[in-house]
Amino acid sequence: MKTIGLLGGTFDPIHLGHIRMAQAFKAQLTLDEMRLLPCHLPPHKATPARSSAQRLDMVRLALQALPELQVDARELLREQASYTIDTLAELREEQGSEVSLCWCVGMDSLVNLNRWHRWRELLDYGHLVVAARPGWSLPVEGEVADWLGRHRIEPQGLVERAAGGVVIAPLGLVDISSTQLREALSGRSLKAPLDWREQLPPTVYDYIEQQRLYR
Repeated sequence: MKTIGLLGGTFDPIHLGHIRMAQAFKAQLTLDEMRLLPCHLPPHKATPARSSAQRLDMVRLALQALPELQVDARELLREQASYTIDTLAELREEQGSEVSLCWCVGMDSLVNLNRWHRWRELLDYGHLVVAARPGWSLPVEGEVADWLGRHRIEPQGLVERAAGGVVIAPLGLVDISSTQLREALSGRSLKAPLDWREQLPPTVYDYIEQQRLYR
């Protein structure tokens, strides 16, 4: 069964943490495709000061030399908030029932999953794949923990059925804070901007400088 990985986010800006996470998901789970989906209006965060077009430009620049990753801009075409359930339902209708859709998130998202819109319906349309992140652990009690206990599967299950499971993937990622990165780029951080430049693809850093973003 074909497998498509999906990694959403504001990407404000896209940085090497996002890219390495997407690459690790694709490689470790041997996904056929890995798509990055910039969101238009994030439901649980403040609306980014950078426009959707600017954030999309940065994602496209970051992926220029990475053919293993693709950008999917569908959420930017909507006027309403970017709900994962809507995106998965749309993709399921496009792809049919014989493609495995794998929505990829960090452990911090799993812990707060019960705050998502229609979260219990997510597995009707795809799988949830969760990357362990520094400082976060699996919920051990409450409705998310109970839900996880009923739906957790091994990675092999992603190619055996199109939807319905939760996979925990220990990717060993380095955590990069987008908030701290924005503060550094704006000059509000005590860290030197050069320290943070190394966490951005060069094409993205050049775009930020040209557009005078985060000032």
